[in-house]
Amino acid sequence: MDRIVTLDSRQEAALQAIADRFVAVHKGDVMEALKEMIVLNGHLQERLDALSAPRRATR
Repeated sequence: MDRIVTLDSRQEAALQAIADRFVAVHKGDVMEALKEMIVLNGHLQERLDALSAPRRATR
């Protein structure tokens, strides 16, 4: 992590609502939801890394 994000109360409430729905999708199993979130974040990070990697010149 490169930076700390500060949320206002409206953003915090929106984030909490999304987190509650994400946990509900996993039938209330917080650990299962956390594991899936870690996997999803890993996939997203790999995609971001691929996009930001210097592209090779094809000549």
